[in-house]
This record gives sequence, C-alpha cells and structure tokens, in this order.
Amino acid sequence: MLQKLEEVEFRFVEIERKLSDPEVISDQKKYQDLLKQHSDIKPGIDLYREFKSVTSQIDDAKLLLSDPEMIDMAKEEIEHLDLKKKELEKELQIFLIPSDPDDHRNAVIEIRSGTGGEEAALFAADLYKMYTRFADSNRWKVEVLSSNITELGGVKEVTFTVQGSNVYSQLKFESGTHRVQRVPNTEASGRVHTSAATVAILPEADDNVDINIEPKDIRVDT
Repeated sequence: MLQKLEEVEFRFVEIERKLSDPEVISDQKKYQDLLKQHSDIKPGIDLYREFKSVTSQIDDAKLLLSDPEMIDMAKEEIEHLDLKKKELEKELQIFLIPSDPDDHRNAVIEIRSGTGGEEAALFAADLYKMYTRFADSNRWKVEVLSSNITELGGVKEVTFTVQGSNVYSQLKFESGTHRVQRVPNTEASGRVHTSAATVAILPEADDNVDINIEPKDIRVDT
C-alpha cells in the first residue's frame, strides 16, 4: 500500500508542477483535465501526508520510552497515535480502490410509482422531494425533463437531471425498488399499506463525443 501511495504522491507533485507551466495553462483542455486529476487525488494525498506525520510522531514518542520520567506519557501518546494511524490506514485503503469512471458525471434520475395505486404515487412524490432537497443541500442543480403528476399531487413518473460535482458517485447506489409501509392519507380506515416505487439512476452522457471518420469510410452515391 505504501509503495502505491508513494507513486500517487509523485504523480500529484508532477501534476502540480504542470499546472504552473505556462504552456499547459495556455492549453485549456489539458489544463482543465490536470485540474480535475489534482482535485480527485488531493483528498488522498492529504490523508497520506497526515499518515506519514502520525507515523513520525509515533517514532518520536517511542524514543521517550527509555526515559523513566516520560514513559507513562509516551505510552499514552503512542496508544492515541496508533488508533489514529489505523483510522488513516482504513481511509487510505478506500482511497486506493479504483473509482468508477462515471463517478464525476451528472445524473439522470427516473422515479416511477409501482404497486399501491395513489399511495404509491404519493410515495414516489416523497422520494422526488427527498432527492431534490438532498440536491439543494449539496448546491446541485435540478432540472425536470418530464413528469406525470396525479390529481392528489402524487407522481406516476418523473425524470430529471441533477448537475454538480461528483453527483453520480453519491447517488448511483439509490437505484432499485423502494418500499414503504404506512397508513396513507388516502386510507380512511387506518389500514397499513405497502407501496413501492422504482428509482433508476444513470450517468449523464457527455455532450461532446469525438468520432474519427476515415476517408475510406465515406461513400458518395451519384
């Protein structure tokens, strides 16, 4: 793990060097690509540098174990630092897990009411409100593409985009069937209903797609 982190840190330092290169700055496409790489790597590098600092502090504290007057304080400090080191190791292991190449994308979300009639539509509306409020709390932009709303304010179907930083990475695991058991407002007798709604979350496609066409692939019929 440490060797891999050293390699990542070396790459991070190299990216920082390139970001200050006037030739790279003049090439905005390359500059923006490096800027994104820098942003993706920095949290892990900050963890790694903290890990190295804690390791160094442990080594310094161990030197005090030979001093009878400092041994108790040193043991307490080492115990505290060891716990911190283990926490950092877990976070660094997660950081090194290869990321989904779509994690940085915006998301397209489709919510459909399932079994449960009008109550399912109201549940789907609750899900829609939940996701839009979560987006607001993260300062993401929500844009409705299509919707089918019932007379009671339920949602038969709604499709919308969520735009922001690493949106897909935070929402992709929400895909699937969601169920709720509750006494709905539509139930006069107070019976508990089970309702369902489906949530589909896809990464938004890039606007620009490069296509290479060879001259030999072009045929003109006369």
